[in-house]
Amino acid sequence: MSTILKGLRVTEVSAFIAAPLGGMTLAQLGAEVIRIDPIGGNIDYRRMPLSPTGASLYWTSLNKGKRSVTLALNTPEGQEIARALITGPGEEAGILLTNLPASGWMSHAALSRHRADLIMLRLTGNHDGSGAVDYTVNCASGFPTATGRDEAPVNHVLPAWDVAAGLYLTTGLLAAERQRRRDGQGREVTLALSDVMLATVGNLGYIADVQVNRNVRPPLGNDLYGALGRDFATSDGRRLMIVAISNRQWRAIGKATGLTERLAMIGPMMGVDLDTEVGRFDARGAIFALLEMWVGRHTLAEAGALLSAAGVLWGPYQDFGQLVAEDPRCSTKNPIFGMIDQSGVGRVLAAGSPLGFTDGDRLPPVPAPAMGQDTDAVLAEVLGMSSAQIGRLHDSGTIAGPG
Repeated sequence: MSTILKGLRVTEVSAFIAAPLGGMTLAQLGAEVIRIDPIGGNIDYRRMPLSPTGASLYWTSLNKGKRSVTLALNTPEGQEIARALITGPGEEAGILLTNLPASGWMSHAALSRHRADLIMLRLTGNHDGSGAVDYTVNCASGFPTATGRDEAPVNHVLPAWDVAAGLYLTTGLLAAERQRRRDGQGREVTLALSDVMLATVGNLGYIADVQVNRNVRPPLGNDLYGALGRDFATSDGRRLMIVAISNRQWRAIGKATGLTERLAMIGPMMGVDLDTEVGRFDARGAIFALLEMWVGRHTLAEAGALLSAAGVLWGPYQDFGQLVAEDPRCSTKNPIFGMIDQSGVGRVLAAGSPLGFTDGDRLPPVPAPAMGQDTDAVLAEVLGMSSAQIGRLHDSGTIAGPG
């Protein structure tokens, strides 16, 4: 069992991807993460894809290792219990992670009246507090217009900004908790989803490219921008990606394919230096023509073996089914994976934390809780409620257990 964050207690009130991913990331490092939901589950509880029983594979995959408490959050009694859990006792408690509207009883101002050193991590859509989701942020990022081969924008299906925001939230939470240890002060930490996008666009140089060079990156299909890389079709109907960033990797392509001399002729013909990334990028059309013919004469397995033997950077294109069926990295041969028995789903392969520590301290994957399964235990352990008190709360409909 991981002890990296043992003793840290985080309360999560969330939905969808970013905050749940942040909470799960902390849980997989040993933190106690208590997820509070309204009775019956939040808006994301039945989101696709679903198992044959109707359980959300999306929800269970994003909430592994947490404890689940369900409360009537639309009542003063339910809100009071949630407040008590959020501001509960302990030096390493009093931390709230949320991407839901934090107003009224759940605002930082209201909660900090009950605990002055409260840490609150709050994700918004835009920096001014207005709403946005990954899909409305991504369309404005510039990436869809640089994706594909023509001027029509192409959306990717990866919720990249949600994923990045979830990891930013964990960084902010741990930084705020570390600072609280120094000064004893609570603080509200806000993160806007659109700011995650904007920071990334800037960090990758695209803002500066517009300002300095007046350049807007065009769509290049599957070509790697600024270096050598593209997809190629194999003789058995599969596709693979070949990339060369360093000179060593560039020479490895010639070695694997036997095309070293023919590739070397391209530089003088086109007046470019193939020992530079810019030169290879400018000459990519001629280079790709040779590689297309070579890859097209080999099956995926044959080409992969030759490329791997020479140390080429390459990878196969796989759909999700091929990933699970063919890629040994997506199996228990990889130490991040284990088999879990997930309630409502069955026995499935699940990932734990991708972080590896030198002492081997890695928490194996833990199933997501059934909705409300920890309500009674958490109220007893954290708030010290008696079984009679908990029973009365069940009778009044203020709390609920599983089902």
